[in-house]
Amino acid sequence: MQNAHRNLLKIVASALRQTFDAKGYAEAVLERTLKGDSKLGSRDRRFIAGHFYDMVRYWRRVLWLEERATGTVAKDHFMRVLLWVQKDGEYNLSNIPEAADLPSKEVLQGYLQEEMPLAVWESFPEWMDLWAKEELGAKWDTEMVALNVVAPTYLRVNSLRSTAAEVLEVLAMEGVEVKLVEGHPDALLMTTRENVIRLGSFRKGLYEVQDASSQLIAPFLEGEAGMGGVDACAGAGGKTLPLAAKMDNHGYITAMDVEGWKLGELQKRARRAGVSIVETQQIRNPKDIKNLYESADRLLLDAPCTGMGVLRRNPDAKWKLTAEHTDWVRNTQTEILEDYSMMLRPGGKMVYATCSIMPSENERQVENFLANNPEYILEEMHHTWPSEGWDGFFMARMRKG
Repeated sequence: MQNAHRNLLKIVASALRQTFDAKGYAEAVLERTLKGDSKLGSRDRRFIAGHFYDMVRYWRRVLWLEERATGTVAKDHFMRVLLWVQKDGEYNLSNIPEAADLPSKEVLQGYLQEEMPLAVWESFPEWMDLWAKEELGAKWDTEMVALNVVAPTYLRVNSLRSTAAEVLEVLAMEGVEVKLVEGHPDALLMTTRENVIRLGSFRKGLYEVQDASSQLIAPFLEGEAGMGGVDACAGAGGKTLPLAAKMDNHGYITAMDVEGWKLGELQKRARRAGVSIVETQQIRNPKDIKNLYESADRLLLDAPCTGMGVLRRNPDAKWKLTAEHTDWVRNTQTEILEDYSMMLRPGGKMVYATCSIMPSENERQVENFLANNPEYILEEMHHTWPSEGWDGFFMARMRKG
């Protein structure tokens, strides 16, 4: 058994403090933390990142353990880290003065074997658990467990520049192991940890990092070469660029978003990918939408959502999301469907998509829209579920008569 290093435990505690007390985003907090100490070796970095994300993911379990072991929840992040490390028994803490009175590994594991609600064990806020149970019923228990499985990394091959088989060979020469994904012609699953952004193959625009489920949305829109399309919630172009590839870079796509800096990032990515048919337009007022009235053959609404389908990638999001924000999200989704759909011309197709698994953000939004807009016909709806090994996405394709 190796000794735990007090300074590393303190770094984990500091990162937790920045995330939970200062409301920082876990990914940014960890990146800043690791960059802030040049003396950290690769093993130290793995220790910090592993324990930090593990505790963020299972925060209610952390608090349960703290309360059972100390009789209180005192907001002592360093003590929480000590308890969390002690329970596994992989590290010797006898060299750390603050750990002198800790319960033994066996006692701590006994606390965790006591009966507790599944939402505590899997660590989801009580309000979120009640909401999801109401909407998903017994299926929520299965999805809750799946949302704590560490997500794999997928690449989306840029078909304008290469094929999945060719990129697989290129990456192998760069020392990166990936494998083809059945049913996803442009997807590669990374089987080794690697920061691909530093690689020459990435800089040449051969691929982007994108989950396999997210990759389904662009082809689901059924865009074709020569068409005119609008990606009305484009962000940094995660769906815009594969849509351009599906259109063989022929036609045009207007990529829109309320945040201009995201569109600036999209332009950079488009140049790297060799995409020339995308023009960007920031949405500053309703007139920007009205000016494109019935102009689009294809319209993508990758709507703002709660992100309930991708919590395995953003485990701190469940602690930042509030019930009040979910109301704002649903109202915004309704407004986007009603207002932005005017850009679709008769005979055109529209896809409404979210990275949520909640029916009130998905099927019910589509049902309400169709009830209020009978000229639209539902062609197909599709789900991907965390319990099936994917990020949770929803997409519905509608045709305007």
